[in-house]
Amino acid sequence: MSTDANSLGDLKAGATDAAEVPKESLTTYVPFYKRVLAQKQGKIGLTITIVVVALALCGPLLLPWATGNTATEFVAKPFSPYGLFGSDNLGRDVLSRFIAGGLTLIVYAVLATVLGMVVGALIGMLAAYIGGRFDAIIMRLNDVILAIPQLVFALLAITVLGPQGWVLVTVIGLTHAPRIARVARSATLGVITEDYIKAAEMYAMPRWKMLLRELLPNITGPLSVEAGLRLTYSIGYIASLSFLGLGLQPPAADWGLMINENRIALSIQPWGVLLPVIAIALLTIGTNLLADSFARATASTSVEA
Repeated sequence: MSTDANSLGDLKAGATDAAEVPKESLTTYVPFYKRVLAQKQGKIGLTITIVVVALALCGPLLLPWATGNTATEFVAKPFSPYGLFGSDNLGRDVLSRFIAGGLTLIVYAVLATVLGMVVGALIGMLAAYIGGRFDAIIMRLNDVILAIPQLVFALLAITVLGPQGWVLVTVIGLTHAPRIARVARSATLGVITEDYIKAAEMYAMPRWKMLLRELLPNITGPLSVEAGLRLTYSIGYIASLSFLGLGLQPPAADWGLMINENRIALSIQPWGVLLPVIAIALLTIGTNLLADSFARATASTSVEA
């Protein structure tokens, strides 16, 4: 009887342990996006970003009367109290230009970030995986490019090639690439010694498959954090270039250009400057909060692993 009791006790203990395993696994394998949204700053950042992006994307649909030709036509005297937010330096409706001016900034910033991420991640993974002289040459070239301030490099390129949209995207994206490459290289060095990489090499997996199927999925955490930071910088650089007159050219509606055009009458008609400044600031804050949440979520994932 004692032996049967001991056996029954062991079975109950085993059942209890088995029942507790799923609870532990649930805390270990929480999806990454839930880790981000579980943080207060992640929710706030996502909300702010969605609001600003929705305004830029859906504003022309919600207020069709305030877009189209209204964004470029003269409707009143310069800096007069026309409509809700007055007129700008040439007598155009400030609200119309504000609603129509955010889409280009966001699209250019996203395209520049994507370009920089693709080029930088590819270079960084190749440098870490191949190693040797190739790695040394790539990293030294990176150091040379990093020594040149991004904005100065962009000013030089735009002065030579002209203030065109593809030039803005290409220059800013390529100047992001060296910084992204360093992050990708560091993350790749941490995983190339894993057993699954060695197993894939034993089966003579092509190098492009090795990069895309084995390495890239395992460094998405650091890259996602870097993508958030690069998007924030892209927004600031494009707005700064437009403010300097090297971005979109008049009469196009653009938030950075609006600040430059209306700054001379800030004390008389502030809305032409305040609206785009507030929108750019909110978009930057939102993306920064998301980037911080990505970093915290990535750190918690690595600690639990």
